[in-house]
Amino acid sequence: MNTTVICLMIPAAFILDIIFGDPQWKYHPVRLMGIAIQKTEPVFRDIPIPLVVSGAIFATGLIGMTFLLSFAAINILCALSPVSGFILETILIYFCISAGALERSARDVFRFIMHRRITEARKKLSMIVGRDVKHLDTTALTRATVETVAENLVDGVIAPIFFAAIGGAPLALTYKMINTLDSMVGYKNEQYREFGKISARIDDIANYVPARLSVPVIFVAAWILSQKGSDALITAKKDGRQHTSPNAGYPEAAFAGSLNIRLGGPSYYGGKMVKKSFIGDDFADPEPYHIQKACDVMILSSALWVVFLWAITLFG
Repeated sequence: MNTTVICLMIPAAFILDIIFGDPQWKYHPVRLMGIAIQKTEPVFRDIPIPLVVSGAIFATGLIGMTFLLSFAAINILCALSPVSGFILETILIYFCISAGALERSARDVFRFIMHRRITEARKKLSMIVGRDVKHLDTTALTRATVETVAENLVDGVIAPIFFAAIGGAPLALTYKMINTLDSMVGYKNEQYREFGKISARIDDIANYVPARLSVPVIFVAAWILSQKGSDALITAKKDGRQHTSPNAGYPEAAFAGSLNIRLGGPSYYGGKMVKKSFIGDDFADPEPYHIQKACDVMILSSALWVVFLWAITLFG
């Protein structure tokens, strides 16, 4: 692990994210990744080979190019000006973190619900979840918001910082390409079942360790905020595998325990119901104020993760 990245770049990037959130910039790296995926998908689909093979070449090619281009850009700039290279790498790591934007979006949903502006709450939620939101009532809106806060603690904070700590901005950006591929082509529907299969599997592998590392971090955050750390651990152990994803269940179960609420259950995606087990089914359904509490757990967990890596690097 790179001491400079962990002790200086990651804390600076995290602070930038908390203050400024995710910048709506035309040339945001993740936005460029999305454009690259959209532009190249038809090209690889037209290759006269099985879709699962063309999808594998498509995914691994984009992932590899992301690492090589970012690695080359940072190293060339560092050779010309170490300070400029340091600044660029810090900013690129910042682009990979999304705790601030996630918190703002979730709290917006909460405010719309509290003002009984349900249509606007659904619209705001649709920007941060993949499920259908058209018919969600207050309880379902709350549950979906808490679930996405929990899941995106891993996708938007724990995992990118984990990979940044190992390989700097190039590896963090590589993770974001993996995650973006999964969000765009990793669906289990007719269109993407074969073509997006490898993208989804790579995302599962990339998130395997970060998802499980999130549990002890959430435990500490829950213990500090409400002394419910043991509930977070118990529920994560009991229900962490009760999810259609091999990874998302762990942070969601830890959040369910830390807030003493029931998450999961059937949801609609693309007009079709997906049967999912309930997580924390011994608890009651969530209330809108649990969105606020989930945001508190997410932000504190994010900060603790940065501190943990910093402490391990300096004193480990």
